[in-house]
Amino acid sequence: MHDLPILGQVALGYSPVIDRQHAVVATRLTVFPDQPDAATDVDALLAAVDVVWPPEAGDGTPALSLNPRPLRPGAARPAATLRPVSLNLAGERLLADVLAAPPRPQAMIEVPAFLAAEPAFAERLIAHAEAGGTLLIKGRPLGELPAAVLDAFSFAIVDHDAAPIGAALGGLAELRAGARTMGAVDAALQRGAVATLGWPSDEPVARSGRPGVPPDVQVVMQLIQGVDREEPVARLEAVLKRDPTLGFRLLRYLNSPAFGLSVEISSFGHALMMLGYQRLKRWLALLLASSSRSAAAKPLMYEAVRRGLLMEELARDSGDAEMRGEMFICGVFSLLDQLLQQPAADLLKSVPVPERVRQALVDETGPFHPYLELVRAIEQESGFDIRERAEGLLLARAELNRAVLAALAAARALD
Repeated sequence: MHDLPILGQVALGYSPVIDRQHAVVATRLTVFPDQPDAATDVDALLAAVDVVWPPEAGDGTPALSLNPRPLRPGAARPAATLRPVSLNLAGERLLADVLAAPPRPQAMIEVPAFLAAEPAFAERLIAHAEAGGTLLIKGRPLGELPAAVLDAFSFAIVDHDAAPIGAALGGLAELRAGARTMGAVDAALQRGAVATLGWPSDEPVARSGRPGVPPDVQVVMQLIQGVDREEPVARLEAVLKRDPTLGFRLLRYLNSPAFGLSVEISSFGHALMMLGYQRLKRWLALLLASSSRSAAAKPLMYEAVRRGLLMEELARDSGDAEMRGEMFICGVFSLLDQLLQQPAADLLKSVPVPERVRQALVDETGPFHPYLELVRAIEQESGFDIRERAEGLLLARAELNRAVLAALAAARALD
């Protein structure tokens, strides 16, 4: 992606699409063009999307038939299927250009309701749907849409606490946006939504630690402590044997394409021999953040993995391997308080972390904290905050966007 000038002309944000089982089934990619009225290299933008979400992703998502479908008023609406990526294009010119491009079988396109009501846009929408594209209408139109336009859409996006759309949008499947806690997510799903959009990461954290930590979490904490003290392999393997499923998951991470090793890791001892104590610690951090067996924790684990990988990518050009590893741990552990429902200050007494990580997570200071704030702006899809925080870190737009897309691609390899 280094040869795509488009990455220097936009700002990117992302958020999850969460289904009724609390699984993240798709990613929303928001694109803010620097000049909303200027022409954009749509082919390059869609090529970048193809790198992260290949048209034939092999991730279990049914392939979208590109055969034209009949759009007849009164015809039964076919079952809609969520695709791996939803494109939220923050610019009318950019949206029109993407609609004119051949549909991507792995992508959905979001369309504001007020644009769907415009005759000029209506033709583009119908043509895109007839070519096999998947469209989502955002909000409620002020007036009734023509049947052919309404039939072009597969989903409707409405606020998480809004009343059900009912027959107003022809029985479209609903996605609800803006839920910031798992309680709000569940309430939106109970109103009939098939999924929600956005991070439910505003959960309050208990003021004091709970008396007990789940056994599997205790095992990972002990492993991290042992690795930090560089204990012998035999002692560390004895700890890991207390929960064999953790060993399996660790080896799965280490042998994933995201890790990039040229040989297959067959045991914890082999991993330690290949990686060394410090490099192994970062993957134990990932294992700790994904230790919760609660279904409600799935979106937070998804977020923690991407935070860690993005923080690491932001430090890739520094030439400092130690900094990259610490940035990874900082991103992964930034949600540990919510995942384990204990204050970060209490947790980090039991889990050894570098001082720069502790400063960012407990004191909200230090060299890593501005990067963490940038990542949060990207997750909240705030174009103004993304630009402001990137400029404060002297990060070029193209460099930042390459990091975002590289982190999302690496995370997909781990899922």
